[in-house]
Amino acid sequence: MKALVLCIALLAPGTAPAMAQALTDPTRPPTQLVPEVPAVEGAASPVHRLQSVIISPTRKAAIINGVVVELGGKFGDAVLTKVAEDEVVLTRDSSREVLKLFPAVEKIEITPRTMKGAPGRTGPKATQPPSNPAAGGGKAR
Repeated sequence: MKALVLCIALLAPGTAPAMAQALTDPTRPPTQLVPEVPAVEGAASPVHRLQSVIISPTRKAAIINGVVVELGGKFGDAVLTKVAEDEVVLTRDSSREVLKLFPAVEKIEITPRTMKGAPGRTGPKATQPPSNPAAGGGKAR
């Protein structure tokens, strides 16, 4: 009987929103990639955090501290002057502030390995391509 009352209580219309609030946003980056930026007391300017960029053929914008700012639009006393895949630039007077989407992630360029030492390679390297009679590379029959 207690189990029946519990099931009815969980399925009641008033509890559905409470259960739905437990879901998380699947598009949100993992928390270990988004470090919390501490507030700095006495700082000349507030700490701005880039949360997302919007790039489409017709629109470029950024979400900074929860506010959607269009390219060329104002964010406080600054203007959004550049929107790239991983960063944006806010310009105010003669200063520029670059906000990175993932400030803790550093990109490094990786050069491709040569085939000589590549793993999974078996057998000797071909010295000449096989002949193709249709292209005139072999004997005609």
